[in-house]
Order: sequence, then structure tokens, then C-alpha cells
Amino acid sequence: MKEFAGKIAVITGGGTGMGRELARQLVAEGCNVAMCDVSAEAMAETKRLCEVEKLPQGLRITTHIADVSIEDHYKRFRDELIEQQATDKIHLLFNNAGIGGGGSLFTNTREQWERTFNICWGGVYLGVRTFLPLLVKADEAHIVNTSSVNGFWASVGMGVSHTAYSAAKFAVKGFTEAMINDLRLNAPHVKCSVVMPGHIGTSILSNSRKVQNGSDQLNADELKQARQRLQGQGIDVAKMSDADIQQLALDRARIFHDEAPTSAAAAAKIILDGVKAERWRILVGDDAHLLDERVRKTPEQAYTPEFYQNIVAATGWKVG
Repeated sequence: MKEFAGKIAVITGGGTGMGRELARQLVAEGCNVAMCDVSAEAMAETKRLCEVEKLPQGLRITTHIADVSIEDHYKRFRDELIEQQATDKIHLLFNNAGIGGGGSLFTNTREQWERTFNICWGGVYLGVRTFLPLLVKADEAHIVNTSSVNGFWASVGMGVSHTAYSAAKFAVKGFTEAMINDLRLNAPHVKCSVVMPGHIGTSILSNSRKVQNGSDQLNADELKQARQRLQGQGIDVAKMSDADIQQLALDRARIFHDEAPTSAAAAAKIILDGVKAERWRILVGDDAHLLDERVRKTPEQAYTPEFYQNIVAATGWKVG
């Protein structure tokens, strides 16, 4: 797919981050967009940003409330899209929605763990299941599934557990790679790509807490985990109050967004360029390329303190 003009794209998690930037860049190229998110307000802002420049006549941007872990929400999204976009086909599917959380089997609840897994993995699976018939009806189509560097390296550092998100992202990677031949055999005009971003400047940390807790405040389990993570970094937390820990968490979310080596806009451009080049494997960010190289080179060392310290030294990572 060499150009997006006149095509119809579905984007999950279109309210913020990479989803928002994908929408903006696709619309700028003349592509119709149907996005979903759990936040109507966030999607309204994305739509406003897309419409800052006058849209070409007939270009459509539609917004749809949907929790991607719930199949009935996806079906409603699909049906609304068919009606509002006046189509029976789509050309692009960006399974982008995701949250963090549920890192530990010990200190997180089962509900938190499965909430993360069901959005980050289940949302991709249900997205493909729901929209595949519409993709097949198009003359050419492309599925873009967002995994992560945590789809080949199940860690963000020695001081914090990261099981739910990593398990989900490994599943997304394997699913997409398996789809390459499944599509080749059964729908050769439909292509697919797995996207593996490194540290991208998004609001995933604060947004994840809002989805998990209903606010950006840490709950009791998260406060405990934050103390554990800080201790793992050699910080004395004995005299720190819960309010101190909460402020550090807010600062961490701000730093994650503001000081990332790759912006969400730059990430979206890399992804769209990868789709145009029909690359099935899209690494996003210099840190993603470096991690990929080093995990492949020394897989047995990938979960040692020395490996992580070397990654931090080489990339300036502030995500652990």
C-alpha cells in the first residue's frame, strides 16, 4: 500500500499517544479514520487536531466509544463504522490500544493482571477477528498490531515486575508473525506488520492508572510496588510518606512523556513508512533497535543486572 489517500483506517486507542498521531498523519494524507477509545473527551481532542487544517471535501473522521477487551463493544464499533463511514470495507487496521499494570503475580490482583492482558492482547485478537471480513473485502489491506520491545524482552528493569504487559506483547508478536502465512494462504491481498516500539513519549503511565483505578492516584498495591521499585534502584524509602511516593509517580509519568527519546509523532511516521514499505517487522526508536540487537546477541544474559545497566547507559532509559 503505497498511499493512504481515499482509504479507510481503523485505529484503536485513538484518543492519545501514538493512536492520536496516527490519526493526524493519516488524515493529513487524505485517509478516512474511524477511531475508538474509552474516553470521548480524548477522541474529541484528536478529532479537533485532525480538523485544524480544513479537511478535503468528503473526508470522514468518526469517533466510537469502545473497550477493546469486550467483544460486544467491538461489534458495536464495527456496526457504527459501517453506517457512519458508509462502507462495507476498510483498508487499514491499527490495533494500537494498550495499558500497563498487573506487573506482578504476587503484588497485583488477578483482576489488574487480567485487565492489562485482556486489553493488550485480547484487544488485538478481537480487533482482527471483528474487522477481518471488512479487510478482506478491500482490494488491498494492512493489519498493524502494536507489540513492544517487551514482546522480545520481558523487562523494564530489575526493580519492578512486568509480567502481564510482557506476556501480552509476546502474544501479539507471535500472533502477527503467524498471521503472515495465514494471510498469504487465505487472503494474499491483506498484509500485516508487528510494531515494536521502545520508549515513546505517550501518556500510557497516567492513562493506565486511570483505566485500572479510575484516577491517576496510586492504590495501595501500587504504592507498595513503587517503594519496591525505588528500593531496587538503591533509593532509601524508609522516611518517604505515601504522598512522597505518589508525587514521584506523577513525576515519573511526566518524565516518561516529556523526556522520551522518540515522540509519538515520530513513532507514527516510522509506523506509516513501514506500512508503505510492506515491512512486517517495524522497530520504533533507536532504543528498540539496540535492545533487539543485544537480546539476539546475548539472550542468556538478557535478564541480568549487567544487561539492564548497559542498556540504561547506552540509551539513557528512564522507564525502570
